Amino acid sequence: MSDAVKVMKQEVGKAAAQRVESGMIVGLGTGSTTACAIESIGDRLKKGEISNIVGVPTSFQAEVLAKQYGIPLTTLDAIDHIDVAIDGADEVDPQKNLIKGGGAAHTREKVVDYLAKTFIVVVDEGKLVDKLGSTFKVPVEVIPMAISPVMRALEALGGQPELRMGIKKAGPVVTDQGNLVIDVKFDDIPNPVELEQKINNIPGVLENGVFVNCVNTVLVGEIKDGQPGVREF
Repeated sequence: MSDAVKVMKQEVGKAAAQRVESGMIVGLGTGSTTACAIESIGDRLKKGEISNIVGVPTSFQAEVLAKQYGIPLTTLDAIDHIDVAIDGADEVDPQKNLIKGGGAAHTREKVVDYLAKTFIVVVDEGKLVDKLGSTFKVPVEVIPMAISPVMRALEALGGQPELRMGIKKAGPVVTDQGNLVIDVKFDDIPNPVELEQKINNIPGVLENGVFVNCVNTVLVGEIKDGQPGVREF
């Protein structure tokens, strides 16, 4: 990662962390840009700019980072709302629909992000697309016994499914819930709302990476004339 890109991710993370106020319950997302936001929230807590924050992590990664940066954690059992969630995305379209799940944490992310009163997405400009599915496959979390029938059902929906394999690990990727991930290439996603529902209706599917009608704000990091900046849409 180049220094400019690193600084840009940090700037976006800081911009998101500025939206967190004292007394808030904060959903902590997964990924490299969100990691910068978690660090920045921890930094604000340490400096005394904000206080009485609790975080709800969406993954083991978010949990480890929150502990590292001194953010107290809670669980969904212990709370009845989330004030703001900050999370990344693999693709964002002009309607603020997302594809998430590059880190295989989309099930927990969806639970937390959809619960939040305000959901802020932090991305770099490379994640912006005109249409969902342009660059990224749709991740689908599946219980292990159902892999074959689910793959056939995904093909029937017009997708090209493949089981996600581990890197530096023999065998498939296993999620924090102990399930597997199928990545599905769709040549066209004309209706993300419908696709999300259809995939989730396949028996054996836990959740998929299409996120619709849930995003309030997108903070986009960009590099202009070599200078990192942040814009909002």
